[in-house]
Amino acid sequence: MSTENEGTAVPPAPSAPPVPVDTPAAPAPQGSYGPDAPNPSPYGQDAHRPPHGQDAPGAAGGSGVSSSAPDPSWPPPPPPAGPHGDGGSGSGPGGWGASYQPPAPKSGRGRGGLVAGILVAALVAGGLGGGLGYTLAKNNDDSTGSTTVSASTSGGDVKRDPGTVAGVAAKALPSTVTIEAESTSGEGGTGTGFVFDKQGHIVTNNHVVADAVDGGKVTATFPDGKKYDAQVVGNAQGYDVAVIKLKDAPGDLKPLTLGDSDKVAVGDATIAIGAPFGLSDTVTTGVISAKNRPVASSDGSGSQASYMSALQTDASINPGNSGGPLLDAQGNVIGINSAIQSTGNGGFGTGQSGSIGLGFAIPINQAEYVAQELIRTGKPVYAKIGASVSLDDSSDGAQITDQGAGGAAPVEPGGPAAKAGLKPGDVITKLDGHPIDSGPTLIGEIWTHKPGDRVTITYERDGKQRTTEVTLGSRVGDN
Repeated sequence: MSTENEGTAVPPAPSAPPVPVDTPAAPAPQGSYGPDAPNPSPYGQDAHRPPHGQDAPGAAGGSGVSSSAPDPSWPPPPPPAGPHGDGGSGSGPGGWGASYQPPAPKSGRGRGGLVAGILVAALVAGGLGGGLGYTLAKNNDDSTGSTTVSASTSGGDVKRDPGTVAGVAAKALPSTVTIEAESTSGEGGTGTGFVFDKQGHIVTNNHVVADAVDGGKVTATFPDGKKYDAQVVGNAQGYDVAVIKLKDAPGDLKPLTLGDSDKVAVGDATIAIGAPFGLSDTVTTGVISAKNRPVASSDGSGSQASYMSALQTDASINPGNSGGPLLDAQGNVIGINSAIQSTGNGGFGTGQSGSIGLGFAIPINQAEYVAQELIRTGKPVYAKIGASVSLDDSSDGAQITDQGAGGAAPVEPGGPAAKAGLKPGDVITKLDGHPIDSGPTLIGEIWTHKPGDRVTITYERDGKQRTTEVTLGSRVGDN
């Protein structure tokens, strides 16, 4: 942009245009405006012709047009008086018919005029481009040939396939509830549950409702905001499974479909639903990161621990997710979210630290059996081998103790273990081919079976490996 004329007032326009005359052409400026430089004027080679493209008045056939721009400091000084000073049409120096010789251009003025011409051309071109762009954009919007891709409907109206996470969540969320349990002293917490049947039974964890078992209060709230009072039908502390039933249950309950946890494979997609830290109706995703993971957990009350051969998932699970469903990619329940490994509590359990990507769920095949027993009798039924094993951490197996709990015999007389020939001191290393590294692992594996199931046990005695078959017995209740 030229700044040569900055600070100069704009002169008024003349009352009539002056008559240019032939004058010697001003020498061409050197540098970028020399004779070899391209002419940037929008008018082609005649960069200084009159702005309207017409010959000046008084010039015959345009031959009198000057090749240099007139001095822009109009109006010119009055002509000197002469023989025709009356302003007539003679050839004297006076009047409009007289020739007027403009002063020689000042240094740099020719380049200044050219720069101004370039600036005007650029502004005109810019305006034209902007106008043209707007016109083309408008025409594209008004025609079917637009290249802009737009969603046909808003996000809320988009149909989501059943196999997507959003599709699974949309179907499963209406059948999940946020559970609030409160003891008679006012203590309690929040967890999750899911609709088990049309009669209003809700499956959850024992540790979610443990405070309300003896005369406490339980409520269940659905995602639509409807809240129902409920009562504890039965709880299995060892399995960490409980069932509550809604009072005045609605008639349109939709139980979640139960999958087959035995067929789950490592790497399968998982979807967890719950109320982490009280944030109801939260959906997280992950995969099955391991199977048959031995987990011992507690409800935090100092009572007997719970044992499971768990499904491990990296779906984000936090306190409040407990009791919620762990779904597969088709929306089938494959487990009940129950415990997490966290750096805050240094082990398994219900500490209030957040997820580090290690969550554990009770396999649904086990939980379904337990829930059905609780609904039927109100009491849990456990499979057993009839022998006491050490609960100490070990990597060698589950050793049958020399003394039983509470002074009882370490091997129950006439029980399953005794009938299979097991004795105190035997170290059980496998159950149906699954490695057993400790007592809790053995208990968790046994509890994945039902009473009456036959299992193969591998054990060591006196440094020798042996195998025997055991028909599992039963124990009713948590005591």
